[in-house]
Formats: sequence, structure tokens, C-alpha cells
Amino acid sequence: MNEEQYRERILQLARRKDAEDDFLGMLITCRDEWVTSFLYETAAGVRQKLYGRDVYIRGLIEISNFCKNDCYYCGIRKSNRELTRYHIGEDEILECCEEGYALGFRTFVLQGGEDGYYTDDRLCRIITGIKKEYPDCAVTLSLGERSRESYKKLHDAGADRYLLRHETADETHYRQLHPSSLSLENRKQCLFYLKELGYQVGSGFMVGSPGQIPEHLIEDLRFLQKLQPAMIGIGPFLPHKDTPFREEKEGDLTMCLNLTAILRLLFPHALIPATTALGTLHSEGRELGILAGANVVMPNLSPLSVRQLYSLYNNKACTGLEAAEHKVLLEKRMERIGYRIVTSRGDVVK
Repeated sequence: MNEEQYRERILQLARRKDAEDDFLGMLITCRDEWVTSFLYETAAGVRQKLYGRDVYIRGLIEISNFCKNDCYYCGIRKSNRELTRYHIGEDEILECCEEGYALGFRTFVLQGGEDGYYTDDRLCRIITGIKKEYPDCAVTLSLGERSRESYKKLHDAGADRYLLRHETADETHYRQLHPSSLSLENRKQCLFYLKELGYQVGSGFMVGSPGQIPEHLIEDLRFLQKLQPAMIGIGPFLPHKDTPFREEKEGDLTMCLNLTAILRLLFPHALIPATTALGTLHSEGRELGILAGANVVMPNLSPLSVRQLYSLYNNKACTGLEAAEHKVLLEKRMERIGYRIVTSRGDVVK
């Protein structure tokens, strides 16, 4: 296709919120700057019509790096004996929220491995405590696969959102990334349970994970079209030195940005973060993600003493800055590209 034909097909994708597999495949792998720049501009335009130039912030609190699972790509997998493990206690989580609230955060994301320490009762107390102190805030959980009954208890306690990336929608590829104790069928079922229960659901996938081909990524997009999540998080695969994938190459920046833009055109209302992994892959990765159509960033509110211990991949972007200083820096970086950090819950625009 020539430039004019590419432009028309991209505009058609934006109008239809869909495209044929062959065109999506071409866009995902495209490296021609005259195509990708128009793709990013179109995606940013769609985002601006709904969200303006606002960028929502989420206060990320990494509550535990214990995990019962042994996913081959993840640095906190249970077989990693090199990692110092930790849990954050209930009072310390509330202290993180107190600091975040004073800084203007109105969404708190409690993220961790699948850790039996955080029983339903303990999590319900934490959620209820946050909601009591900060009733105008949203509570997001990212704690892996649980039972439908567990998800219901947590939602009844006040949890608003749940992030559970499916990582890959292809069964064969899933088996390359996970041990036999885990199943893609259960992961997908969890996501649909969460939707049924009334959560704002987030899913997503890695880009460039071992064994991945463009057809897998198209399958990911088709699965998300079935799920229709409120939030979609993607990021590059980044190897970790203490996993079976330690020698694998990292995901590709251009492909991540292409997919961010494609997701914005397929799901114009979605909340799409420019992830920490993107910022780790490239020093201006988060800015590039915003310019390609993302509208969320997730600064870290975890205690400084544990930030390096929540080690999903090598060289995690972790400045060590205090939360207040980090937020000011982030505001300046967003202003430099023409966007602004806003203080709000950052709900989906209908």
C-alpha cells in the first residue's frame, strides 16, 4: 500500500473501531515512520476527543512479592530463591494511601503476587479501611486469580476495579509461558467473573514474549473485543535474570507503541496506561506511550524499602524518589509533551 492508502485504512479503523486481521498484522509490525506517526496522531486525536489532554494517575502500592505460581517470565515466581520476600501490613498500606491522598491521588492500586497471606478477610479489612478514610477514592486490586466467591467478597467490601492481564489469548503460546498448574481457560473465566460482579475490569498482554508471533497478538485483540474491558494494560516483555527466560531478548518499543495506538482506535473509551515496563525499556517510554494514545500513568507509592524487591523483570524503572518529588517530576515530563496530570478518580468516559 502507498501512504495515501495506509492513511485511509487507519482512518477507517478509527471510524469502524475494527479492521481485518491482515491489516492489523501489518500495523502491529510496521516500522515505516510515515505510517506509525500517522497512526499515533490518529490515536491521540481519538483520545483527546474523549479525555482531552488529561493524564490520570494511579497510586501503585506493591503489597507483596510472594507468589504461589511459577510463571516462566516472572521475577517473583515461587522458584526464585534469590529474592528477599516481603508483605506490607495493613497499617503500612493505609500510610501509603495517606501519603498518596495528600498528593492528590484518588485511585489506589494494590498489586501483588498470588499470596495466601492476603486472605479474603484481611483484604476486606484493608479495602474497608481505605474506603472509610477516603470515600472519594477508587480501590483497584491486582492480585491474580481467585475464586468467584472471593472476588464477590472483595467487591462487596468496596473494591471498584480489578486488573488481571491475560498475557496471551493463544492456548499453545500460553503453555510456553506458564506451568501446567495454570490454565488459560481459568484466567479467562476469572475475567468474565469480574465483569459479572460489577468490577471495572482491566486486562492486557505482554508484547514480545518468548514464542510470540503477530498472529498471537491479533488473537489478543480479538479476545479483548469479546471481553470489552474498561482498562487495557500492555507492556514489553522484559527478561529477569532469575527466570528460565533470562537469555531471551526484550520486547520491541515500536511494536508496543503501535499496539497502544491500535488499542486506542479499537477501544476509544478505554483507560490505557503508559506502563512502568515501557518506561524501563526506553527513558521516555511513558511519554511516547501517552503520545501514542495512552491516558494513565501509575507512579509508585510503595514504601521505598520494598520497591526494588517487587522485581518482575530486570532494571525496573525505580527512581528511589519520594512520592511527592516523583509526582512533580512526572507532571513536568507530561507538561513538556503538552499533557497534564489531573487529580481525579479517572473513571471511564462513557
